Amino acid sequence: MKNSILILGGTTEARLLAEVLAKRHSLATTLSLAGRTRSPIVMPVPVRTGGFGGAQGLADHLTENRVDLLIDATHPYAARISANAAEASRLSGTPLVALRRDGWCEQDGDRWIHVEHVEAAVAALGKTLRRVFLALGRQELLPFEQAPQHRYVIRSVDPVEPPLAVPSAHYITDRGPFREADELALLADNGIDTIVSKNSGGSASYGKIAAARALGIEVIIIRRPELPQVTSFQSVDAVLSHLDQIFPAERGE
Repeated sequence: MKNSILILGGTTEARLLAEVLAKRHSLATTLSLAGRTRSPIVMPVPVRTGGFGGAQGLADHLTENRVDLLIDATHPYAARISANAAEASRLSGTPLVALRRDGWCEQDGDRWIHVEHVEAAVAALGKTLRRVFLALGRQELLPFEQAPQHRYVIRSVDPVEPPLAVPSAHYITDRGPFREADELALLADNGIDTIVSKNSGGSASYGKIAAARALGIEVIIIRRPELPQVTSFQSVDAVLSHLDQIFPAERGE
């Protein structure tokens, strides 16, 4: 009988992990996505889309589907989902591990301003006109309507609909990874003097941070939220090594 794994995904690491586990024929792996991205990348494992109805709903799903391991590979800022995963693990007795990539570290030459949330990032922009690159999710853009004096360049995987009620906003629809050279060109061509970004970590979206350093551009960094204390790994390889220990039949495949 196959061991059942449920991955709570949405990150590059979740996709990479699912791609590897799809080749392990003694595992039945399912990837769960929140459904915020309209055109997700096609996956080699079954994909479940949408929420579970909170921690209890997820716990019920784990029990009803006899899931042997829950893997939280959600975005580092998906604090509510991670909290629900920890509580659902407790309620159902299903083991839980988290795949949490490290955040970026400030380096010499970086001009970072650390804030706690999006609203604080809006306030940090100040009253004077700035040319701002917003590297945030579509759901987090609305507070910037309170600062219409700035000129915005907004990049998202899906179109921003409806557009922000601000006089000047240029929209870019694109999916990473983004190379540093391309980010340098984007920032320079648009005269960007400020970036607003989460500390997402990983390499796929680090290009804008490196480009900002090279150009001396200020970056308003939204701090990571507190996440539940669970068994965590920082890489796909580390998770796979853990799976080799708890599902020893998988060794050598």
